[in-house]
Amino acid sequence: MDFSLLLIALVLGIIEGLTEFLPVSSTGHLIIVGDLLGYTDDTSKVFKIVIQLAAILAVCWDYRDKLVAVAAGLPAEPGARRFVGLLFVGFLPAAVLGLMFHSTIKGLLFNPITVASALVVGGLVILYVEKRAYHPRLNAVDEMRWTDALKVGFAQALAMIPGTSRSGATIMGGLIFGLSRKTAAEFSFFLAIPTMFAATAYDLYKNWALLRLEDLPVFAVGFIASFVAAMWAVKGFIRFISNHTFIAFAWYRIAFGLFVLATWQFGWVEWSEP
Repeated sequence: MDFSLLLIALVLGIIEGLTEFLPVSSTGHLIIVGDLLGYTDDTSKVFKIVIQLAAILAVCWDYRDKLVAVAAGLPAEPGARRFVGLLFVGFLPAAVLGLMFHSTIKGLLFNPITVASALVVGGLVILYVEKRAYHPRLNAVDEMRWTDALKVGFAQALAMIPGTSRSGATIMGGLIFGLSRKTAAEFSFFLAIPTMFAATAYDLYKNWALLRLEDLPVFAVGFIASFVAAMWAVKGFIRFISNHTFIAFAWYRIAFGLFVLATWQFGWVEWSEP
């Protein structure tokens, strides 16, 4: 077994887990770091699917009480059915647009330069949103209407552009549409479950032929690292936003994106280009 590959799996797994539910773009970070480490072959495509699945399962575990209560209440409780309906409505825009443009976007935009540009633009959007007058009208997910969920769903669809950040798009969209910080973050986490399960299943179906038994140790290391890191990140993120804005994430995105663009512009790193 190539131990350097196991180390790469560990690093990428941690990055996926830490960034999947933060407004900084996990896909963007994986593209940039994977390119930098030279892990861009066909196996890497399946590996990224596996560690994304680990991050989804981590948030499912963190919110297991809520999810179990909803599942148990579906036959008889209107509140449970309403909650699932909100997730379904929020999921639809990304599902429809994803099926329409998935292959085109992956072929044209999945490269470090596009990601770096999207990181900078997204950071500027976060700064703009944070500077607006902020008057939340919804302080819990259960207070949302289907129109609120649909609006956040369209915001989520913007994250098909790598570097945008799915959680960043849904949380900022939620703030713009009147959700409180905690409500926007929690709905983003819940909406991630059907969205990411669907995206993972679709990608796995498309890349099924690339699965190999000899890659199992690498996948296992990445899966465990992503799961643990995601559990820690979700809990820490909810605590953080209770007393802080998202401005720190905006400046991180801008600084990181500009740094990658500078290394490309001055030829310091030979990135994969569009």
